[in-house]
Amino acid sequence: MHGYRHPFPVNNLYTAVGSRKNAARRPIFRNYTVPVFSSIFMLTFWTYKMSSLTKNNLRLYGWISLSYLLLRWLVYIPSNPRNAGAIIINECWRISYLTVLTILFYETLLPHIRKSVWHAIPTILLSIFLYSFGMFLWRMLGIGFGIYTPFGSGGETMSVGDQFANGISAFLFFSIIRHLYRYTKLKSQAKQMEIEKQAAELNYLKSQTNPHFLFNTLNNIYALSLEKSDQAPESIMRLSKILRFMLYETNANSISIEKEIQIIKDYIALEKLRYDDSLHVNFTHLIQSSPTNLPPLLLIPLVENAFKHGSSETIASPFVQIDLKVESNLLEMVVKNSIEPTETGTPILENIGLSNIRRQLELLYTNYQLSCRKENSIFTAQLLINLNSYVKPGLHNSRG
Repeated sequence: MHGYRHPFPVNNLYTAVGSRKNAARRPIFRNYTVPVFSSIFMLTFWTYKMSSLTKNNLRLYGWISLSYLLLRWLVYIPSNPRNAGAIIINECWRISYLTVLTILFYETLLPHIRKSVWHAIPTILLSIFLYSFGMFLWRMLGIGFGIYTPFGSGGETMSVGDQFANGISAFLFFSIIRHLYRYTKLKSQAKQMEIEKQAAELNYLKSQTNPHFLFNTLNNIYALSLEKSDQAPESIMRLSKILRFMLYETNANSISIEKEIQIIKDYIALEKLRYDDSLHVNFTHLIQSSPTNLPPLLLIPLVENAFKHGSSETIASPFVQIDLKVESNLLEMVVKNSIEPTETGTPILENIGLSNIRRQLELLYTNYQLSCRKENSIFTAQLLINLNSYVKPGLHNSRG
């Protein structure tokens, strides 16, 4: 007989005393109905209480069970369409046991196996028993209650070994799907942790940049106040504009490049108040790509560095030259400032401003270049950024 076959000797389900007609009224399970179902209920309840089973895990096992059930229907119903209804009920009966058994194994028995060899051996033996004799007895129970319909004739039986093979195949199906789900979930959690870590680091870098920037500005105003300069009120006004920008704009992921240019201009104006006409400052900017956005205060450390570590320490002919250009979503910024003559090949020590901007670039862009060099009493910092390579804060390592 071809198709869906669960051969089992129906005669074995009845007592050997009396006629077949009378025996049919005395199924061997009638005296075991209450204890069997009570045992199953207690097993399920105990598994739930003793395990770390959550709603998400329970939902996962439910979806795996449904998938396995649909797969069994698709395999066996087309080969035996006459008995489609019985096959559906049979597989539902089978999967109910396998689902509880799988939850029991992974949520309760598996942790015992991992404890020690003495825990592992009896637990493994119990698992084998449940997947072999347990499956066998569950099938007999279903037949005894008239729920499970055996297909077969004569002396053909579905042995304990056959049931064990079916149980193992179901166990492998559950295990593979569960493993893939847990792997995907762990990968997602690791990615989320990395995102949160990078976002926290970026916020820390911003929190360093803002006080550093503000501290330098206050130093400038302090120097003017010591000199009792008439320019002190103007510097305070410009400082208020900068503070307003830092309060309302720097919390955003990005701002327009026009706002970044304006804050650079305000900062340059503050710095120029400290110097006489001996300091030459030139700032040029050409923006051909519109609209263009940047992370707030990304460019200002290069400008700060030019004034604080360059022109302020230069005795003769101090200057700062800033050239900013954006074309075809490619940003190029070149900042040059005078420095005292140094020996050729002297290593460049990056200060907090340059270190900060380099790390922010690593977190925010995948295609950029920041280079610094000294030659002929001139310090040059060049920044190239492909603005199309911008990624959201924290997502740099999650690409690809």
